[in-house]
Amino acid sequence: MDMLWFNWRDIGNPEAGGAEVYTHEIAKRLVGKGYSVTLFTSKFEGCRKEEVIDGVRVVRGGGKYAVYRKAKEFYKKNGSKFDVIIDEINTRPFLTPRFVDGHKIIALIHQLAREFWFYETPFPVNLIGYYILEKRWLKSYSDIPTITVSNSTKGDLESLGFKRVFIVHNGLNVEPVDRVPEKSERPTVIYVGRMKRAKKPQDVIDAFRVVRTEVRDAELLMVGDGYLRRKLESVTGDVKFFGYVDRKTRDDLVKKAWVIAVPGVREGWGQVVTDANALGTPAVGYNIPGLRDSIKHGYNGLLVDSSPEAMAGGIIEVLVDDELREKLSRNAIEWAKQFSWDRSAEEFERVIEEVIRQS
Repeated sequence: MDMLWFNWRDIGNPEAGGAEVYTHEIAKRLVGKGYSVTLFTSKFEGCRKEEVIDGVRVVRGGGKYAVYRKAKEFYKKNGSKFDVIIDEINTRPFLTPRFVDGHKIIALIHQLAREFWFYETPFPVNLIGYYILEKRWLKSYSDIPTITVSNSTKGDLESLGFKRVFIVHNGLNVEPVDRVPEKSERPTVIYVGRMKRAKKPQDVIDAFRVVRTEVRDAELLMVGDGYLRRKLESVTGDVKFFGYVDRKTRDDLVKKAWVIAVPGVREGWGQVVTDANALGTPAVGYNIPGLRDSIKHGYNGLLVDSSPEAMAGGIIEVLVDDELREKLSRNAIEWAKQFSWDRSAEEFERVIEEVIRQS
């Protein structure tokens, strides 16, 4: 089966995030199963116009905004040879229902933008996006079979009138440990992720100030980069900033941490949670879409209200209660073991087969 996959970024893009990891991990496994996969995506500085990555043919055209027009042009020239089109939607969709035979399309939506408009776009774009654009864009997809990654997003889509929504969970980016590893001597909290407004890294720092009033020898590790990093680095206290690090360094830091703090306004799933869980580190996260799917309260972590004060309370509870922390850490490993990219690719393939069979 020949597949054309539209996404705004590919795994080689410096701005690639969790959605691009999901795309690449599944696409390369589909290639291994005999599929031919072409990923059409945007260009970035220094990129090749076309290359093959892990068997996936990557074709790049247009920048951040022009990629949508270029994708349409590419389809008009080459579309007839493809059996199925994956339209991956990250805020702005490719609007394939307007130029592709609907029987060929499968939409992929990790999460709705919703609150992101107010955190990552300026006025008045944020108001237009939140109240008009997203709903209008997604209305075109209500009859299109759609894959998402969590019950939270499935519910959001069904509330917008989507009729056929399938869940294919994220896999794991780390190898699960067999037992809870040795932890740092000091009570250690870690944040891993982009340092941008929608991820709310400032909330972790504010929460940590409260934590230090109860757990005086605690330390906070901030791992990741983004436009807020320089501002955040001006804080005082026992906070260490690592910036972007390689995977091994990141995993070693997470493995030794006592708890990972996961704030934010909305997630598709919460990849950072299950990856940390696989390394024996429980999470304290906000009770938001996505995180309430990846964190089972009282099992592999704690869900708290969306405020630094509530996060501080959850972190303190995990740090001071040895019995609770040990239970959460053990459960976290077992929870994470049920996820894998191999399993995700198999589920993804089953959706494709079902959609093609019923079309």
